[in-house]
Amino acid sequence: MATRARIEHEPAPAQIRASAGTLACVHWRAMDSAAEIAGWDELAGSAADPNPFYESWYLLPSLRHLPGTGAVSLIRFEQDGHLAGVLPILRPFHYYRHPLPHLGNWMHPNLFCGAPLVAQGAEVPFWQALLRWADRNAGAALFLHLRDLPLGGPLHAALDGVLACGDRPHAIVHREERAMLASDLSSDAYWEASLSGKKRKELRRQANRLADEGSVSFERRTDAHGLAQWSSQFLALEQAGWKGQAGSALACAPATATLLRSVLEGGAERGRLERLTLSLDGAPIAMLASFLTPPGAFSFKTAFDERFARFSPGVLLQRENLAVLDRADVLWSDSCAAADHPMIDHIWRERRSIGRLSIGIGGPARQTVFRRLLRRETRRADAGATT
Repeated sequence: MATRARIEHEPAPAQIRASAGTLACVHWRAMDSAAEIAGWDELAGSAADPNPFYESWYLLPSLRHLPGTGAVSLIRFEQDGHLAGVLPILRPFHYYRHPLPHLGNWMHPNLFCGAPLVAQGAEVPFWQALLRWADRNAGAALFLHLRDLPLGGPLHAALDGVLACGDRPHAIVHREERAMLASDLSSDAYWEASLSGKKRKELRRQANRLADEGSVSFERRTDAHGLAQWSSQFLALEQAGWKGQAGSALACAPATATLLRSVLEGGAERGRLERLTLSLDGAPIAMLASFLTPPGAFSFKTAFDERFARFSPGVLLQRENLAVLDRADVLWSDSCAAADHPMIDHIWRERRSIGRLSIGIGGPARQTVFRRLLRRETRRADAGATT
């Protein structure tokens, strides 16, 4: 077992014991070992809410390669000697634009789900232990803020139940709906139901025009064959487009380029990665990397050659991506796209609610202060929703 380290500025004790399990806060490097990763991977296979971004093969490379991760710690929850919960946590001194210290789940711009990785059946004791730990180790933090938590799933339902049993101030302070796939239809039937006959005819015309340009091929892979070359091609394709011009492409920074290569390799090793490629004369013009985490899936990153935009290569690739509906082990797929995305929202018809939750911690005086802050924030949010 790795040595448990205290989170920066955290008073002892850092460990909470309860009849249903044991929770400790450790520096993330304490879990960067073969033994810990093995238990972490086992947990991922039984997660109540799948989240590839908090699995070992994604989260650890993020912490290793991205800047500013020295203060990140991991909440580590055990039951019966087995790892049953993981959540990366930080103590930010600012709450978005406001100087409000708080506890929060750690995320970065290429991490699209903030749900803790918690074993099925351990949801309630995990939340109980986390809130108890936060109360005792609040430090300067005024509240706990959880970003990008899927709403309505097992984890959120368990948290709702735990909060309903007490009088902590809490609220969903932001909610958005992003595109997802969740249908009993076949891929062909879904395509016909999503797009009008006129739009499907136009896409067939574009596909035929693309074929006039050269030899068109499509490839789907779930192994690691040719992965290094595929990663290089993806990075180059993304950087050649508008993201490269804006400086937001992964290849614009060595850290994020290394992160992509590392997480794709780790996902492929564990059977979590699916790669789709649309090529013209052997050169990729549209590429998509998705993570398969049954019963769910996540569309991680996509890129297309903007020189061929008139042929809609990204949409043509999404037509092939609908084959995820034909998999018996995948019941839904999260687009990981921003709300109201101009392309995917017109194809993927279901919506997944994602929220930011703020929860009071500490003693009565601290929670009274937070209750006032929360009241102001929710009033502003309600006013914004009605204007």
